[in-house]
Amino acid sequence: MSEQTTLYPLSAVRAVALRTQRLDVPNGAEPTPTPDVIYNMVAHLGCVQIDTLHMVRRSHYLVLWSRLGRYDPADFGRLIYAPGERRLFEYWKHAMSIIPLADYRYHMPTMAAFRRSPGRWWEIWLERPESQRVLEHVRKRLREEGPLRVADFKHERSERGGWWDWKPAKGALEYLFARGEVMVADRVNFQRVYDLRERVLPEWVDTNEASPEEADRYRIEQAVRALGICQPMQAAEYAYMKRNSARPIVEGLIREGVFVEVQAELLGGETHTLIIHRENLPLLRQAADGTLTPQRTTFLSPFDSLFWARGRDEQFWGFRNVLEAYKRAGDRIWGYFCLPILHRDRLVGRFDPRLERKAGRLVLRALYLEPGVEPDEALVAGVAGAMRDFLAFHEAREVAIERSDPVEFGEKLLEAL
Repeated sequence: MSEQTTLYPLSAVRAVALRTQRLDVPNGAEPTPTPDVIYNMVAHLGCVQIDTLHMVRRSHYLVLWSRLGRYDPADFGRLIYAPGERRLFEYWKHAMSIIPLADYRYHMPTMAAFRRSPGRWWEIWLERPESQRVLEHVRKRLREEGPLRVADFKHERSERGGWWDWKPAKGALEYLFARGEVMVADRVNFQRVYDLRERVLPEWVDTNEASPEEADRYRIEQAVRALGICQPMQAAEYAYMKRNSARPIVEGLIREGVFVEVQAELLGGETHTLIIHRENLPLLRQAADGTLTPQRTTFLSPFDSLFWARGRDEQFWGFRNVLEAYKRAGDRIWGYFCLPILHRDRLVGRFDPRLERKAGRLVLRALYLEPGVEPDEALVAGVAGAMRDFLAFHEAREVAIERSDPVEFGEKLLEAL
């Protein structure tokens, strides 16, 4: 089969994208979510983005639930923070992320670049005499006391109104973190606990620093594997790189045959040139033959890696993923923190949840189906099954729907539940 002459249908494109994001396994067929399975999922995706919003569980927990179903978040936490079990770490990648420690050496060039040139804001901060004093104070306390939070510094203010308060300490810790001098050793009530790198980083981690070129190539290749199929510059967005930096790397990998250009028909009937990692070509052929068909129904965080490549939600699914938490209430169309609903190979709707933790109740402030999507028996059953697992994952016992569009969908869903 020639990739130059074959025109792949939209159904095959969707199937590959969902398979490589591990979002196609039928509900109930997930592997038992052991720590190894959890780790392998993060490693496959490359990283999981952290976010502070928590209308339900925070985004990094949701991303794993979407793929694995109910699991123990404590297992995930131990992989990040427990000495002797730590295989993941926090650092900048796709925003602040949880990343495999096996990839640590590929992030060392970013730390080294920050040490050489931290940027104008940090340069101004470093020029202040008090910043140098606070850096030495923070280093000294970490050396002598061990892991510390920003809150552990906030009582250092002089009774006479001195310059010192918690903000300089936070700046110092963020600066040392970006340099790679300190790491996040734990979180307490989601507050970071910092410690010196040598006390956090396991001895087995490879600290032979990759070259910047090696690191960039690694990230781009990892991105295209995880995306499955995409436009060339969407690889840069998944890898969180500037397009101008990514373009020659992508073009070089195409010339080498690591990435293969394919023709695909997307929404609207237009033909597009997309790229796929050569390792994933068999998946594309299986999808075109109809032997790879997504069967999962699940809910996605708005920060899910499925949406990191800008525009793919509309190009592949005719769906626009929107986070409206930072808009004024009157400007929101859908809601504060909407979770897209994936059903088989389509993004069929979304809902705006609020978990009432003490009451054990999940409130759907709004529930929507996309235009043209009918609440048929298969869809309602799939969403109800996912919702039962979602409730259990949040230790909730009931669900309430304040508004549904169409009304029929909410009624059928409650009846199925």
